[in-house]
Amino acid sequence: MKTLYFNFKKFPFATAKKLPVFFYNKVKFTSIEGDIKIEGEIKKGMIGFGQPYEMNTRHKGIAEIIILGKITFKGKFQFGKDYLVFVGENASCELGNMASMASNGKLICTEKIVLGDYARLGSESQIIDTNFHDMIDTETGEKFKKSAPIFIGNYNFISNRVTIQKGTKTPDFCTIASNSLSTKDYTSLGNNILIGGIPASLIRNNISRDWQGEKKELDDFLTI
Repeated sequence: MKTLYFNFKKFPFATAKKLPVFFYNKVKFTSIEGDIKIEGEIKKGMIGFGQPYEMNTRHKGIAEIIILGKITFKGKFQFGKDYLVFVGENASCELGNMASMASNGKLICTEKIVLGDYARLGSESQIIDTNFHDMIDTETGEKFKKSAPIFIGNYNFISNRVTIQKGTKTPDFCTIASNSLSTKDYTSLGNNILIGGIPASLIRNNISRDWQGEKKELDDFLTI
């Protein structure tokens, strides 16, 4: 029912009848009043919320969507089980083709978040472009900016339990190690890098996930 409701509420009939967005298991639509766009060829089930493509098979039933701003899908996309997606008023979120967020992921966008093509986040990761609260310098009284855009490059392999904070910018073919905290612009380090730690820093050059070798397997994940 949620799949039918969402598609026919948010898209023109010619798009909605193809059912491009699928919802798996329970989800709470706290708000879907924002602008939801799909760019590219429309195919059945090309965008999956709660899609069971991982090793774990059980849902907790806590998935929630709050879309007040604009979210644009540049092609196929997957959210794993028990996700939280929040796009605030006047915020813009752009999700690249074949990008994904695995189970228990949190995407919180209050200003701007861009995920490139094949930017894939592991389970229990979170990408949040705000501190939620104002912070000040107690000596000068300077107020620090509460939010800043996040730009994740193409073909990024982001491991499990990674936190991506405001102001993060990664190059193409970047790998982020498990349990890391990214906080800044890493593009000057070049492509094909591994970063990690708290906060994340360069660990190794000339390393990349075997994207070409996994292409068929990744494409199969999107098959309905």
